[in-house]
Amino acid sequence: MNWGYLVALMPALLALILVSAGIEDARLRTIANWKNALIAVLAMPWWWANGMTLWPDIAMQIGVATVIFGFFVGAFALGQMGGGDVKLIGALALWFPVQPMIWLLIMMSLIGGALTLLMMLDRWRRRDKAPLEIPYGVAIAIAGLLAVHEPVFNQFT
Repeated sequence: MNWGYLVALMPALLALILVSAGIEDARLRTIANWKNALIAVLAMPWWWANGMTLWPDIAMQIGVATVIFGFFVGAFALGQMGGGDVKLIGALALWFPVQPMIWLLIMMSLIGGALTLLMMLDRWRRRDKAPLEIPYGVAIAIAGLLAVHEPVFNQFT
């Protein structure tokens, strides 16, 4: 059976959810659990449409996602990230093979650093003394969108 239409549709759906999560985090400093859950659940038909086998393909995806999620749970425990951001990274890790996921994490870090610098400059300009709260979901969403666009991930392009 030809699943080409599903393989083409799924990244577009993921992109829409990422844009929505990024906007929500920028405005409210929160990401709805249903968005993170939807990203995670939609990874399953993505695996199926791409012909991934239970062993070793899907097992590897789940294992890598678990390690990434665990690492960022540590950042959450140290107060460095919000819970919605951690869940978003964990859900995205279910979609990407190891190499594109590493690229996504590097881009997320660079974008997050730039976002932090911009927010610090703005806070300094306004002479605001309030604690800085970075909407890191924006950086995660942008990095996810860049990764979805990558031809390594999108075999149909």
